[in-house]
Amino acid sequence: MRTVLKKDEKILLITRQHWIKLALPFFAWILLSAILIWWLANGTAFVLVLLTALYPLFEYINWKYNLWCVTNLRVVDETGFFTRYSKESPLDKINNVEYDQSLWGRIFGYGNVDIQTAAELGETSYQLIHHPKLLKDTITHAQEEYKRMQISNQATQLAEAIAKTNAAQPSQQMIADELSKLFDLLQKGAITQEEYLAQKNKLMGSKPNA
Repeated sequence: MRTVLKKDEKILLITRQHWIKLALPFFAWILLSAILIWWLANGTAFVLVLLTALYPLFEYINWKYNLWCVTNLRVVDETGFFTRYSKESPLDKINNVEYDQSLWGRIFGYGNVDIQTAAELGETSYQLIHHPKLLKDTITHAQEEYKRMQISNQATQLAEAIAKTNAAQPSQQMIADELSKLFDLLQKGAITQEEYLAQKNKLMGSKPNA
């Protein structure tokens, strides 16, 4: 995959279209080559065979560089070798993932995958995908992990915010405990009346509002 990964992003699956995508171009080239050789039977036929080979070669390059990548953050669709195209669907924008396979698809291991995303992204359909169920299950599992991670991060942020609030603004119980300790020190003669009052006023000044 040529797309640059984001911070803490991990690749879960890279897949492409099934090899059956190449069957028609190569079969057509072989058939056309046989006809040209039989019909012309000279050096011209050989040249034409080489030229017509550009068609299956072009299809092979497109097949090789047409990738779908699932990460822990998004689904990336990369297409093209000479001209590149990339489309991504964030996991939190994907509403539903479906796949279907024909009889031949189940036999040879290919099918179609439909990804329904938020309104601004619409629906994306991937045709002749190698092992479509694996792609669908990987996306679904990645979504579940992403949601759990988001909930965990929110809980951590909330806990940190509460801790900061408590540190900046002592609770009533904490102030009462400190005043009790100060009074004990005063009774024992460890501090003077003036020191007691100074510390008491300091604590009472940090008293939270009711």
